[in-house]
Formats: sequence, structure tokens, C-alpha cells
Amino acid sequence: MKVFSGIVLGVSVLAVTLPAASLHKTNLRGEYVEARTADVYTGPCFANSEVNLAGDLAVMGWKVTEGSWQGVKLDGLSVVGVLRASSTLGNIDHSPYPVKAVLIIDERADGLQRVALRGFAERMGGDLLQDIERVEYQPIELSFANGNVHSMQARLEAGRLARIETRSLGDGDHICHNEVVWYKPLTKLDHAMPAYTLAQGYSGSGLDSTWMSHDSRSSFVGTFHYSDQK
Repeated sequence: MKVFSGIVLGVSVLAVTLPAASLHKTNLRGEYVEARTADVYTGPCFANSEVNLAGDLAVMGWKVTEGSWQGVKLDGLSVVGVLRASSTLGNIDHSPYPVKAVLIIDERADGLQRVALRGFAERMGGDLLQDIERVEYQPIELSFANGNVHSMQARLEAGRLARIETRSLGDGDHICHNEVVWYKPLTKLDHAMPAYTLAQGYSGSGLDSTWMSHDSRSSFVGTFHYSDQK
């Protein structure tokens, strides 16, 4: 029985291994949104009041608009990472590690695409997505008003597990009038813009924490492009 189980496992692993001949065919681009539990666009007084007290939780989502990861086409598919850090993410004076993560993969993806989406997310998330506690497969929708990322009106829904809703920052969001981008995005982007978070949260398992927060200057929206082609 143990031998049989081992054979089945071996077949399963082979079935989702990316084609060796496709290892150098990675070139994709898309749209991105993230939200944290601390302001990313803020002034020193607000940032100092939150550091090491907030900002240890985050949701980040990528949508591939076109392209392939190691030869696997991912057009229109999305992946979401949910983080619980040990302290404020982005604080250069204190490490946020260890960081626990949950990965939510687009349920529309087939076997190879699921492996590719995980590999893509782990590469883009770097160390933040190296300790994945749980993987979920859910319907994911990431969209921008009028299909324009510059509207900064993003909506991310990952089943009933995670969500982000943003709008552009306005004059009324400048409280001390010396606000700057205090923290950088959690992933490499071609173009990034801070945005106002109307709502963001996570209601799943795997992190020993769930949350829902509203009305903060804690989001980024942007675009990404990743390629291994010279």
C-alpha cells in the first residue's frame, strides 16, 4: 500500500512539473494591487505612531494580462498573497521576519497554470512568500474602473477569503500636508501609485489572524513586467 501511494505521488508530481524545454520562456506583464494595515502614504508623525504596532498584515494581488511563465500561458489569470509578518512591513529599522503567508490561486487555472502561478508569485513576492502555510483555489477578480489602472479605483475579490477596494488619493486625504510615500510596494513594479484603501481584509485560515480594515492611505496600485529574456 505504501509503494502504491508512492507511485501515485510520483505520477502526480510529474503531472504538474513545468516542461523542461520551456524553462527560458518567461515574459509576462499585468496589473497589481496591495493593501496593508498601516499607511504607506503618510507623514512622519503618523508613521512613527504606527511602526511596530501596525502594518504587519497585508494582501497583495497580481493579474497577468498577457504572457507566459516558463512556457505556460497565464493570460487573464490572477494570484493573491496574504501576509502576516512579525512587525511592520517595510520598516527598514526592524526586520518583519518571520513572515507567514497564504497563497490564493485562480481556480480557473489548470494543473500546469497553478504551478506556474505559484512560481510566479514566489518570485515576485521574494522572501515574503517563502513560508506558505496554506494554498487555496478560489475565483479571483482584479479589475480597475474603466479598465484603467491610473483611475486607482481597484477592486480585488479572492472568493470570500480576501478583498481590496481602493480609490485615488484626494486633497482631503492630506492631513499634515507633508505626506510622502513612506513605504515602498512589497513587490517590484514598473509603475506604482499610492492609493486610498476603502476596504481590505482576509477572512480565511492559515495565519491565525483575520481582519477587515477601512479608510486608510495604505494601498498601492500599479503595473508589472517580468522577463528572463535578454
